[in-house]
Amino acid sequence: MASALEGYINHTISVVTSDGRMIVGTLKGFDQTINLILDESHERVFSSSQGVEQVVLGLYIIRGDNIAVVGEIDDETDNSLDLANIKAEPLNPVVH
Repeated sequence: MASALEGYINHTISVVTSDGRMIVGTLKGFDQTINLILDESHERVFSSSQGVEQVVLGLYIIRGDNIAVVGEIDDETDNSLDLANIKAEPLNPVVH
């Protein structure tokens, strides 16, 4: 997986963690155990009654053993989303 992440350096990515959090930020680096360093990051907190809340995290490190999914975000599409009006159930933890 580490070699696949090289193409994501300095791009906006979304990370879903094992405990059900969704964190979006710019990938600045990673190591052999897939620990990720994200800059300008924020957590997207979903709610079925309110819009998506974005909690600013800034520079953030995510441990590799807590990562479930990593994907690249299309900045243009992401910026056009009206997150205040998107309602969804919160993500559940990933069960192995």
